[in-house]
Amino acid sequence: MGSTAGNAKAKGKSMLNRGTLGASAGILLVTAALAGGALAQGAPQYDIIIKGGHIVDGTGNPWYSGNVAIKDGHIAAIGALSGATAARTIDASGMIVTPGYIDLHTHSEMPLLADGNAESKVRQGVTLDVLGESTSAAPRDGLPVSTEDGIHTDWTTFTGYFSRLKDRGISMNVISHAAFEQIRRISVGYSPKPATPEQLEKMKALMARSMQEGAWGMVLRFESGGPAFPEEVIALAKVVASYGGNVTSHIGSEGFEQDKELDFMFRLAREAQVPIHIFHFKIRGRQNWPKMQHYIDRIDAARAEGIDVTVNEYPYTAMNHGWSAFFPVWARVHGPAEFAKMLKDPTTQQKIKADPDFKAWMHEHGDAEGITYARASFPGHKEYEGKRLAEIAKLRGDTDPVDTCIQLMAEAGGNIGGIFHAMSEENVQLVMKQPWIAISSDAGALNVAASGFPHPRTFGTNVRVLGKYVRDEKVLTLEEAVRKMTSLPAQILGLPDRGQLQKGFYADVVIFDPKTIAETATYEKPKSYPLGVPYVLVNGVVVIDQGQHTNARPGMILLSRAFGAEK
Repeated sequence: MGSTAGNAKAKGKSMLNRGTLGASAGILLVTAALAGGALAQGAPQYDIIIKGGHIVDGTGNPWYSGNVAIKDGHIAAIGALSGATAARTIDASGMIVTPGYIDLHTHSEMPLLADGNAESKVRQGVTLDVLGESTSAAPRDGLPVSTEDGIHTDWTTFTGYFSRLKDRGISMNVISHAAFEQIRRISVGYSPKPATPEQLEKMKALMARSMQEGAWGMVLRFESGGPAFPEEVIALAKVVASYGGNVTSHIGSEGFEQDKELDFMFRLAREAQVPIHIFHFKIRGRQNWPKMQHYIDRIDAARAEGIDVTVNEYPYTAMNHGWSAFFPVWARVHGPAEFAKMLKDPTTQQKIKADPDFKAWMHEHGDAEGITYARASFPGHKEYEGKRLAEIAKLRGDTDPVDTCIQLMAEAGGNIGGIFHAMSEENVQLVMKQPWIAISSDAGALNVAASGFPHPRTFGTNVRVLGKYVRDEKVLTLEEAVRKMTSLPAQILGLPDRGQLQKGFYADVVIFDPKTIAETATYEKPKSYPLGVPYVLVNGVVVIDQGQHTNARPGMILLSRAFGAEK
């Protein structure tokens, strides 16, 4: 069972026990004082009662009518609760009451330090973000201090990062994994060579320390076809398994080489004897779209074999990451500084343009008509935010958008955030129906004043599922959609006390209107809060009240079962 650390305190008065004396005649005498102190009469039993809603408890069972009582941050009772009293009653008539949503794939490490209110997440019902993909908040041993959104990364350990989060306060709960790539960078640098035995031991020690500091497991991100050093990945996965953690992964191309990428993940699960979870299951590149059922069959076959593999999905047909992802590995392998330098060399530019991987991966990302400029780090490119590459090429008077792409990257030092229209709506729905698929956003917790041009999933993932795919298109039942956002993610993480509306569980609760819940974020206007979610509670504290953020920050840092352990 995971430990918790944070600043959440449930509000409201404690319930006072009424003293009783048994008389020989069987008459119950209620005394006005006990142990020298007077008992308050009529004190409310609970902090909050949510009354009159349809309860969807997260298990997948059909909804039922009832009331939910909350006390000291936990669910204290569920049922008719006749005669029960509370410091506050929330009328949920005509609404759905569910557990808080758990987002298994996010990028909220720095955004939560910049603004702990986490508005893009909690306003749609997300009460727990899982951090760490690609670049985790820790470990940072020997890495230079950087500044992002005004935050200086001047800590070294997860303990230091968690302490910073706790001091600032957060409106949602968090879990973090430790990124393999970051641990390797600390130990080996940007060398394309295998780690030496000494370097591998350092990597294993950093992974063990991260687990002991509360990291939940290891997260991977590797290139098309699988990791360059699979033995190193498996060695660290065995460390994670020894602490009872799991391994999650962005698996590579999600296109031409997805079979090889799945082969590696299944091998890792077998050899390390560890549960695995795969991020944003999809297939990109139009010619690859018909293969989706094949990859679903592969997951089913692995589970039938006994491999504990689960997957998540975001409900959109466009991706969001850096443009660097479709540039050839040989240009990036020595790190961002060297990559930026190489991009300015005309000979290298022509070599990139002719590279077969670059051509294939650019095609998988949607080519000039599908690649969008999402976030400019270079001030001279602000005018291009939100525009597709083909449009930018015309604005610049370029005849070949590929030349535009390479030149833009050279000007921006290799750092351009992108949105890529490259997936099939039919496949999104097909994947969504699979029982082992959870819903996730692959997005950070932002507010509408955040810089850049984010993917609309940042502000709309969960409400899009409940509005578009449940109510409007009936791809999922309400109960199944909620399960994919609550008890299934909790099961994947091994959380014993979240993800369901059950007595004794933490009171992470969402109340929404099934008739009006909807996203308002679009690709053209992505920074827009959703409709139809009037109340969200985190650890028993109201964070969204009548659709407005209360500025309460009751979020907890959930530490793994390995916290404090020694090996």
